[in-house]
Amino acid sequence: MRLVQYSFFLMMIILSSVSLAAVQDAPAVKLPTANGQVDLTSLKGKVVYLDFWASWCKPCKESFPWMHEMKATYKDKGFEVLAINLDKERKLADEFLEGMDVNFVIAFDESGDTAAEYKLRGMPSSYMIGRDGKLYASHIGFREKDKVKMEEVIKQLLEQ
Repeated sequence: MRLVQYSFFLMMIILSSVSLAAVQDAPAVKLPTANGQVDLTSLKGKVVYLDFWASWCKPCKESFPWMHEMKATYKDKGFEVLAINLDKERKLADEFLEGMDVNFVIAFDESGDTAAEYKLRGMPSSYMIGRDGKLYASHIGFREKDKVKMEEVIKQLLEQ
């Protein structure tokens, strides 16, 4: 238990622009994908980087190569990326994804209900979910300077 408390303290130090959320269960996610449906509960036991994005969001476009890299680097350690599109029209999301190298699940939340459950405050917004299905950290925006900090959180959660 002390190791877990130490890990939380260390994550709080690492995260200056990534806010540590109160540890609570991650809100449910059950959304359509291009190949069926994704349910967040099926990812329990993995560390999940949950990302909300839209076609009009310039930082979102910049985040996709980084999410691809993180998935490729840590997939064998139990890491998943779930990117949830918030466009009202699926066609806009499909156009955004053209030419993108995506190795993670893309889900569609046209109603915005899932985003509301996560109390989305900006775009893109990301949430770190531990193997236990609980929220550990959140981050608004995507900036080059934050990539190292976000990767440190991924590593910390993978070690737990």
